[in-house]
Amino acid sequence: MKSKRRDLGIIMSDKPASAAAVFTKNVVVAEPIKVCREHIKSGIIRAIVVNSGNANACTGQQGYLGAQAMVAAMSKEFDIPREQILVASTGVIGRDFPTEKVVAGIRDNATKLTKRRVAGSLLASSILTTDTFPKEGFVDFALDGTKINMGAVAKGSGMIHPNMGTMLAFIMCDAAIKPALLDKALKEVVNDTFNMITVDGDTSTNDMVCILSNGEAGNKEIDEENDAYHLFRDKLRVLCQHLAKLIVSDGEGASKLIEYQVNGMKTKDDARQIIRTVSDSSLVKTAMFGRDPNWGRIVAAAGRAGINYDPEKTDLYISSTFEMKLLEDGQPLRVNLADLKKLMRSTELTIRLDFKEGSENAIGWGCDLSYEYIRINAEYTT
Repeated sequence: MKSKRRDLGIIMSDKPASAAAVFTKNVVVAEPIKVCREHIKSGIIRAIVVNSGNANACTGQQGYLGAQAMVAAMSKEFDIPREQILVASTGVIGRDFPTEKVVAGIRDNATKLTKRRVAGSLLASSILTTDTFPKEGFVDFALDGTKINMGAVAKGSGMIHPNMGTMLAFIMCDAAIKPALLDKALKEVVNDTFNMITVDGDTSTNDMVCILSNGEAGNKEIDEENDAYHLFRDKLRVLCQHLAKLIVSDGEGASKLIEYQVNGMKTKDDARQIIRTVSDSSLVKTAMFGRDPNWGRIVAAAGRAGINYDPEKTDLYISSTFEMKLLEDGQPLRVNLADLKKLMRSTELTIRLDFKEGSENAIGWGCDLSYEYIRINAEYTT
């Protein structure tokens, strides 16, 4: 489907793996999502096939049959049950799905799978759309003396929003863990990572985060929420946060990665909602791009998040190579605007809001909004 980039990836587990997945919250979903929602119900998956270049979304019956043809081709080539296969697509919405090309690609590549280290990088490069670089991650750790490996790839650059945007993430692990606990861990981690990023406020039709964990490491199976479960979940969070930040740093046209910290709220959901509102504000993002020290946009956005708090308690900080406090107990502080503009030149910024309403905190990530974002999306299909 692409003339200059790879556009097909296959992930295969040596044996049936515990599996969990999280999908887009958009009511308009791509045909592969419909297939995956059914297949993931068993909690056991053996393989994933993903294409880029065509989203297979808003394609009707033709696209649905195309997604099923991908499943059928994988089932035949690898001799595995259809219901143990997930499919994913990313690319342009509303274009006829090139079923014959994709099926031929599956047949051609079925004999080329490799366990060499380069496989992860090849997979990461095969799922890109407007991304400027592949996104990969890896962690290892010990569970009761057994080494566990966890690797992942992701894609995403535009249509990124806290309900998951045009992003795909595939996580492969060799730990033994019950599907129900894997599902619990994934959903909790996604809420703290992939659901706390935004580029442009658009939630796509194709989003998926999936994890397979097949037990090949030989550890004692995680079957309850014990120390082993918590360690597994924490390492999964580290990996997903790494990928989430890579996605935001590669936001279409972005020149800045911005971390948003909200402290001192009554509930974690309140803190998350403020981050989502501020990080998605076009006025905040354009100020960050223009290095405009118009910090009032930040507190104004926080105030319209729908969360009750006392503005007279609020502190605001912006930091990078050094930190500047701009607001204390709701009162503006005298700051050198030239120093603030100098601070805002950094490609990585942290914006922190302290509300002193409670003990709950949250972290999220966003980017700036540039002229280049408009160009990329104005010319996306042309």
